[in-house]
Amino acid sequence: MNIYTNSNSAFPSQVVSEAEKSSLEYGSQVAMAIEYEWFRSGRTNGNRYLTNWNNFHELRLYARGEQSIQKYKDELSINGDLSYLNLDWKPVPILSKFVDIVVNGISQKTYDIKAYAQDPESVKKRTRYASKIYEDMLAKEYIESLKQTLGVDVYQTPHPELIPESPEELELHMQLSYKQSVEIAEEEAISSVLAQNKYDLIRRRLNMDLVTCGIAAAKTSFNTAEGITVDYVDPAYMVYSYTEDPNFDDIYYVGEVKSITIPELKKEFPNISEKELKRIQEMPGNRQYITGWGGYDENTVQVLYFDYKTYHNQVFKIKQTDQGLMKAIEKPDTFDPPENDNFERVSRSIEVLYHGAKVLGTDTMLKWELAQNMSRPYADTTKVEMNYAICAPRMYKGRIESIVSKCMGFADMIQLTHLKLQQVISRVVPDGVYLDMDGLAEVDLGNGTNYNPAEALNMYFQTGSIVGRSLTQDGDMNAGKVPIQELQSSGGNAKIASLIQTYQYYLQMIRDVTGLNEARDGSLPDRNTLVGLQKMAANASNTATRHIKQSSSYLTLRIAENTALKIADALEFPLTKNSLKNSISTFNVRTLEEIVNLNLHDFGIFLELEPDEEEQAQLEQNIQAAIAQGGIDLEDAIDLRQIKNLKLANQMLKVKRKAKAVQDQANQQANIAAQASAQAETAERTAMAEVQKQEAISGSKVQYEQAKNQMEIQRMQIQSELEMQKMQKRFEFDLQLKQIEVETIAQKEQQIENRKDKRIKMEGTQQSKMITQRQNDGPSINFEMQEGVPAEDIDPFV
Repeated sequence: MNIYTNSNSAFPSQVVSEAEKSSLEYGSQVAMAIEYEWFRSGRTNGNRYLTNWNNFHELRLYARGEQSIQKYKDELSINGDLSYLNLDWKPVPILSKFVDIVVNGISQKTYDIKAYAQDPESVKKRTRYASKIYEDMLAKEYIESLKQTLGVDVYQTPHPELIPESPEELELHMQLSYKQSVEIAEEEAISSVLAQNKYDLIRRRLNMDLVTCGIAAAKTSFNTAEGITVDYVDPAYMVYSYTEDPNFDDIYYVGEVKSITIPELKKEFPNISEKELKRIQEMPGNRQYITGWGGYDENTVQVLYFDYKTYHNQVFKIKQTDQGLMKAIEKPDTFDPPENDNFERVSRSIEVLYHGAKVLGTDTMLKWELAQNMSRPYADTTKVEMNYAICAPRMYKGRIESIVSKCMGFADMIQLTHLKLQQVISRVVPDGVYLDMDGLAEVDLGNGTNYNPAEALNMYFQTGSIVGRSLTQDGDMNAGKVPIQELQSSGGNAKIASLIQTYQYYLQMIRDVTGLNEARDGSLPDRNTLVGLQKMAANASNTATRHIKQSSSYLTLRIAENTALKIADALEFPLTKNSLKNSISTFNVRTLEEIVNLNLHDFGIFLELEPDEEEQAQLEQNIQAAIAQGGIDLEDAIDLRQIKNLKLANQMLKVKRKAKAVQDQANQQANIAAQASAQAETAERTAMAEVQKQEAISGSKVQYEQAKNQMEIQRMQIQSELEMQKMQKRFEFDLQLKQIEVETIAQKEQQIENRKDKRIKMEGTQQSKMITQRQNDGPSINFEMQEGVPAEDIDPFV
């Protein structure tokens, strides 16, 4: 077998037959070539794999704030001596904050997976549906009149109330509302597969790798036991062919190294003999493939799993039958007959994938086989998709750059500044006091004792006062008249301020390099900064890290595309088919079965991302302006906010405004017509009301006169009756008065007669008394007072 394509390649020749490529020897040479390229002839120290591993390991330690402190010790030591330093060497986790900001910001972005059926049958069905709606839209008035006249519904669409009013609205309806059953089924199936594989957690790890390492990878595979699986791939354990494409579309091999225990190895590859397992375990070469891992587990071996892309020649024998028909018979690629008039040889080259597994450090080839379920796009079945989705947005000539790699130097300087701060702070001494012993000796407290140092210090620290003498006991000037003086030690303050300024400088350098400014990292903004400027700064920071968000979306899209291509394979096996039945509805499973049986549907997968805050603000501003002008209703605004595609939302807003304007104009014309009709009806009703009013007035007048006459007659009758009663009463009263008058006269005359008789008797009595007085010569008699009769009762006129 020719195992080299040229003198500089360790890979076997690809210009060989299919049978030779399928042989285990061919696969073993491919695996050895990959092992040689990555583990024996790399770029640094002869080992490309460990160079990558150490770089990614260091980046992850920096991102966690756990980088090695040996370089800082070497920087501060003198000839390796650290005995005079007592510092906290723990690194400052300054980069972890910025990493978390970017990762969490990307991970919280929501998206919807959309499937678009683009095969001829689906396109034909979509076109037929659009044509029916368009025909109903043009003939809507005629159909409505026909329905009202004859009661026949000739609409071709099941929901006439949803028929668009214009071609623009029809286009939006087809993009937003129309969805074929196969598209819904495909979307549900993809979402179900991703949910079962906990893709949200995998996506967060991918985002962390994009920020930290600058590269992220995931693998989509299918097997009859587990179905469709989506696995996270650690870039530190990955191998791939050289490429300058950040999306790794042109690689021809890719794989990963896994540490597998002997029992797991036996379980995955049951054909390995016990003797071979023992030989694999005892191979000392395993240790050199795990340098940097720490302790070595004797029960694990390092296995290289890889996919290798090559090509096969599909050869067909085209023969003409006796009936004149053409018959195609598939032949092996070695089929090369001489020219013949009865048949001809037709061939094409298609890409294929081989799966391989090899124990590193040994010559043991565990697996080499043609992939059973290769992902091929329906648009070009000669192409094959790799099971790995890889992206490194900032790669140049094979060198990968990340946010963390750009900040490692600044993080080191921040750590050194932090250590210097500790060193300066540890040497700063507190403020002290100067005690003049000679000055204390000259002070007499007045009680026969002198000032002693302990008592002087206690008084100073408790009261802040001291006692001193300006003259000595001999009368000379006392140089120590202030025995206690405070000592100011401010030598470290300037150094601390300088180091803090240096710390802030390198922190700002990290912000400048990464684009994560104060508005993005949550630092306290300037209180004088306007809200609009803060939003502009935050949007600028989002723009600086947009390539990471785009890479994350690309990986999700690639994984969704690979999953869509493997769904048809999953439905061919009972176990995986039942798994899909448990996750989505039976109706959609039957729709997917149509995909398997007919093999006609080709899906375009795309992500509908949630708009950014800036885009949402622009859309909301347009919606509020339209509402303020009366261009749309509140219900339209709610519908517009549900559209994630900003372009479609703005188009829908324009359509809604036009429809609202037409509707308002129609309503205005209807109001004018209604007002005119109402005015005519009002005038007619007013005239009729006036006639009825006059008739009512005439009738009322007649009734009034009749009532008036009737009331007059009744009044006269009542008045006559009252006069009769009055005359009768008057007659009765006159009669009674006359009777009273007659009786009064009779009583008066009777009384006069009675009084006359009484006077006569009184005169006789008086005359008798006068006679008696004269006879007896008695005193005078007062006749004004008579027996029992007062003088006033005597009538003077009688």
